[in-house]
Parts: sequence; structure tokens; C-alpha cells
Amino acid sequence: MLANLTTDEKDAIKILDYWFIMEFLNQQSLKKYKEKEKMAKQIRYDHFLHGGDYNPEQWLDRPDILKKDIEYFKKAHINTVSMGMFSWAVLEPEEGKYNFDWLEAVINNLYKEGIYTILSTPSGARPKWMADKYEEVLRMDPDRTRRFFGGRHNHCYTSPVYREKIFNINKKLSERFGKHPAVILWHISNEYGGECHCPLCQEKFREWLKEKYGTIENLNSRWCTTFWSHTYNSFDQIESPSPKGENALHALTLDWKRFVTDRTVDFMKHEISAIRAGGSELPATANLMYDYNGLDYKKFKDVMDIASWDNYPSWHKKDNYTTALDGAMQHDLMRSIKKAPFLLMESCPSATNWKPINKLKKPGIHLAASLQAVAHGSDSVLYFQLRQSQGASEKFHGAVIDHYGGDDTRIFREVTEVGEALEQIRETAGSVTKSPVAVLYDRENDWALKDAQGPRNEDMHYQETVLKQYRALRRKGYNTDVINMEHDLSRYRLVTAPMAYMFYHGYAEKLRAFAKNGGTLVISYWSGLVDETDKCYLEGTPHGLMEAAGIRTEEIDALYDWEENVGIPETGNHLRLTESYTCKNLCELAEVSDAEVLLRYGRDFYQGYPVLTHKKYGKGHVYYVAADMEAAFYEDFLGRAAEEAGVKMPLTFIPEGISVTTRENEDTEYLFIQNFGEKTETVSVSGDYEVLYGSTDENIAPLATRILKRKK
Repeated sequence: MLANLTTDEKDAIKILDYWFIMEFLNQQSLKKYKEKEKMAKQIRYDHFLHGGDYNPEQWLDRPDILKKDIEYFKKAHINTVSMGMFSWAVLEPEEGKYNFDWLEAVINNLYKEGIYTILSTPSGARPKWMADKYEEVLRMDPDRTRRFFGGRHNHCYTSPVYREKIFNINKKLSERFGKHPAVILWHISNEYGGECHCPLCQEKFREWLKEKYGTIENLNSRWCTTFWSHTYNSFDQIESPSPKGENALHALTLDWKRFVTDRTVDFMKHEISAIRAGGSELPATANLMYDYNGLDYKKFKDVMDIASWDNYPSWHKKDNYTTALDGAMQHDLMRSIKKAPFLLMESCPSATNWKPINKLKKPGIHLAASLQAVAHGSDSVLYFQLRQSQGASEKFHGAVIDHYGGDDTRIFREVTEVGEALEQIRETAGSVTKSPVAVLYDRENDWALKDAQGPRNEDMHYQETVLKQYRALRRKGYNTDVINMEHDLSRYRLVTAPMAYMFYHGYAEKLRAFAKNGGTLVISYWSGLVDETDKCYLEGTPHGLMEAAGIRTEEIDALYDWEENVGIPETGNHLRLTESYTCKNLCELAEVSDAEVLLRYGRDFYQGYPVLTHKKYGKGHVYYVAADMEAAFYEDFLGRAAEEAGVKMPLTFIPEGISVTTRENEDTEYLFIQNFGEKTETVSVSGDYEVLYGSTDENIAPLATRILKRKK
């Protein structure tokens, strides 16, 4: 029989045989991984980690530089380095020939001086010999073209060969360093991202779909494939979305994105299983990215022992307060993944090199931004990079030590200042953030909303809407979680769910239960329209919440960028709103059944229709916002709704530009006050606080931070 097969068919059989063997081995190693999966929910260090990405393999021919680096690290109060993420070609210069001695020497030399190591797995950039010998490890793009060697994350997560090679080196690293006293954490890969459309991934995708839907008939029904006559007769006919093929079947696109996330999570599990097989029980993390659209980070919750992420805000592009709020929301999003302190894994001490305009941080920004991360729950301030590369892509990316190589630079002094500050506030490390309010920002909802094809195809302004509501809550000083549809709501007093276009099965019930049990729920236009397969709900929207909200939506008007409408307050509304507010982009028309109308449209043919409604529901409240309102509206409305819900401000008055957050441990509350405004502000605090860091009086200069504490 084999004699009649083509060479390609014989190779395919070999790959499948190898795949089954690897899957068996993986399952064996995963048993040990799952035993370790139930590690402590919170990773605690007795200090803040300060340091970052270090690439000594670039300087092995310069031992004088490696020696000098340690002196500089100590001077800058750097206590932690991250190593190994881009070292594969040096760690394994030839297939199966490992060279770890240089890495051990560096780790030992650092440890002698009290500097710890976060050790990375090298899967983010594979060596050339692997791509030359095993073409299958390289990704295939949506047009089904195989990539050449180069770049980062140019590898197939499904490839048996790639999984074997990363398993082998991860296990070897674990055996060598997993119990080294200097190594404190595993950094898995680097900024996971991207997708592969090769035949191996296509087959895995079909298996994934078959497991999810069971029968092709069920898939066709859930996907609405009768539209445009795109019905499938078998799972074998399904291909991933492609610009050359199917790209308008929204359920396919949505499920492919979910599959890519699942493949990535599975690959991370595979990487960690190799570490566990090598004997290391140290916690593991993966550095996530700012508002990354390619993966659904909530799916990493049970794989990571601690969340971490890379923060590179564009300071001085907008006013500093606006930039700070954007970064704050991302900090809170990352913290909310595990509801525990996180790590700032990367930040830049000066200017990056990959943005359209790479602007320097002005004096004071670096310290303020670093302490902002701490204020929102980070137990680290880490950088990319410690020493600037001499060549290639990131040779001009900012670093603690630049090409000049001295410590008498502004950047080095500012990094040292951060290190000193972190030591001064050491007691706050490990303290937690408790949030009475939350904002829904769900990645799968974002995917579906962007693909909806109506009412606005240029920009639905989802992130901006979330940020406006987040900003309103943060202006009051409320600790705010940024959650997804899978999060439990019982701990919150107020939850906003802006533009929740997609409702998972049972999500409407979860929202109703939250309000019925005493919570304040704020929902908005373009909510509850489709289920988790992007299939429209029938019988009215917002699905499952029409009775709870006391309204039913009918139409939605998409406004041109130059158009606006206005929301006018109803006399005697129970929140005592008296101002009129502009609205843009989207205006929904809703019929009221038994809700109180607080604002009505002032213009166009839908003048008089409700803009803001309220209904008492069970022990709680349900508010409905029918239009994309200006920021001032949310500050007034959400401030009053939160007060009604019993949420207390940490301070009586918070001036514009001031950020207030709290962290706490078993017996102490820490109050972080930061000024991201343009002028000195006076921020009054009750007399039972004592100063831990910053000025002793209540005047806070621009970019200054004041940290206070009091016993509970």
C-alpha cells in the first residue's frame, strides 16, 4: 500500500506518526504540570523587582563590559534581570548540542552581588538551523504562503517538530537552572502573538470545531452558513479565513480567533510542562501586550501563575493625564486577569525605537510612570532593556546603559531614582487591590463588534467608550477592575457594560442576578444583539434585559463624524442631573415600558426619545445609556450612580489631573496620590495617615507622587 503513495503522502504519514508519539509524551508530562497548576494563587516577593531584560550573549567577547554591568546594576538599585528570551542560537548552536555554561556563569556572577534572574524560554525566536532543516516550523500566512526565516514569533504552534525542540531545550534549562537559588521565575517565551494557517493548523482547527459543535449540521445552523450558500457538508471542507477565500462569515472569523488563542495557550502549557518535567516548580508568567487584539488574554488566567505585561505609553503626545489614564486602564486590566498583583515586565526608561515618532520621556515622567504601575498593583518595575544593543533592529531602543556606556547620564540617574523609591516603599510590595466597581472590556466582544458590518464600519469607538467610563470612575478615585464576561460580579457594587454587543450564553442571566441582588448595572446602546457565534438574537434587544431595564431598542442611527446630538435632562430626575450633554457616533432609539427617563434627545427625528433611563430592579438598579455620550456626562452620571450604590471616595475632593489609588495588606491601607496635571495641586487627606513617600505637606507638584499609609 505504501508503495503506491506519493512522497508527500508518505511524509504526511510520518508527521502524523510523530505527532501521535509527541502527543502521548506531552500528556505524560502534562500530568505533572497539572499537579503543579494549583500553586499559590498569589506569588509574593518581599520586595519590588527592579531591573529588566538583559542580553549578555551579545557581550560574551567583552568580559570587561559584563563585569562593569554588575557595578552599574548595583548603583542603580537593580535587583532582577530577565535573560534567555532571544538566546536560542547561543544556547543550542547546533541541533542537540547545548551550551549553557556562559548563562550559568552570568547567573552566578549576578547572584554573588544579590541580583536575581527571571529565566526565559527561548521560543520567541528560533535558530536558523531549525528553519533550514524543518520547513514546517515556519508559519504560513492567510494566503497560504510559507514564510521565510526571520523575525520573531515566526513559528507554528502546532508543528510536532517545533514542539519537540522547545520541549527539549526548556526541559534542559529546567534541569540546569530550575533549582538554582538565583532563579525566581520562569518567563515563558516573549510577547506571544500571531497565527499560522499551515495544513497542520487547518487540521487542528477542524478537530477543534468538531469538538465544539459535534456535528456539521449544528455548525451550519450556529454559523448561519445558508447565507450566500456557504453550507458545509463536512468538517473537512472548512478552511481558516483567507483574503483569497472565505472572510465574510463572521462566526468562522470569530471561532478562528478563539482557536488561535487556544493554540497559543496550549503551546504555553506545553512549554511549562517541559519545565515541570525538568524538575522546576517555580512559578511561570508570560509577558502580555498593550490592548493586543490578536489574543484573548482571559484564557491565560489558569496557565500563568502571575500576570505580567509590557507597557510603552506615548507620553507627551496628548496631555499627560489622558496618557496616564490609558495606561492605568491597561494596568487594571492586567491585574484583573488573576485578581492579584502583577508584574510590569517591560517598560522603557527613555525612548523606544519602533513607534512612528519616538519621543523622549521628559524629566519626572519615568519615575511617575513607574510608580503608577505600582499604584495599580504591580510588584515590579522592569525595563527593556538594561544595556543597549550595538546592532540590528533595536540598537536605538532606550536602555539603562546606552552606547556611551557610562553612569553619568540623565536616564541612569532617573532609573536609580526609581530603584531608591522602590526600596523606600518596600513594605507595599505584595499588597492587594480591592475594587468596588468594574468596567466590562471583553476581547471576544471586541472581535465580534469589529466584524459586525454596521452601523459604523469605520470605527465603532468601543475602546474609547470603555475608557470614558473607566476615566469617570477613576476621577472619583475608585479602584476599578477591568473585567470580561467570565468574571464573577458578586464582589462589585457597580458594573458598567458598555457596548456589550455579544452576550455569551447565560450572560444576561448573570447581569440580571447582579442587579437583583443589589448591584448597580449600567448597560448601553449596541448591547445584547448576538450570541457567542455572532448570531442575532430574536424577539428584541438588549437580549434578556428588556424587562430588567424597562426598555426595548428599535433602531440605531450612525452619525457622520461631524454630526452630534444632545441629551437634555428631565426635570426632577432622581439623580438630579441638570446639564445637557452632547453625543456622537451612535444614537439608539428605544421604547420605554416601565423605566424612568432621565435624559432625552434634543434634536433630529428622534427628539424626545430616551438617552438615559433608570429602573429599580430587585434590590439594585439598571441604567441604560442609549448614545455615545461625551466624557463629562459619564463623570456626572457614574459619579452619582456610584454614590447611590454606596461606593465611597477615598478622598473628599480630587482635583483634575490627580490620580488616587489604594493598595492594602492584612493590617495596613496604602494611599497613592499622583499628579499627572500641569500645575501643583493641594490634595487634602485625613489626619490618620502617615507619609511613607513624597512630600510631607499636601501640595503635590506635577509628576510628583505621594504615598501615605494608615492602620486599618
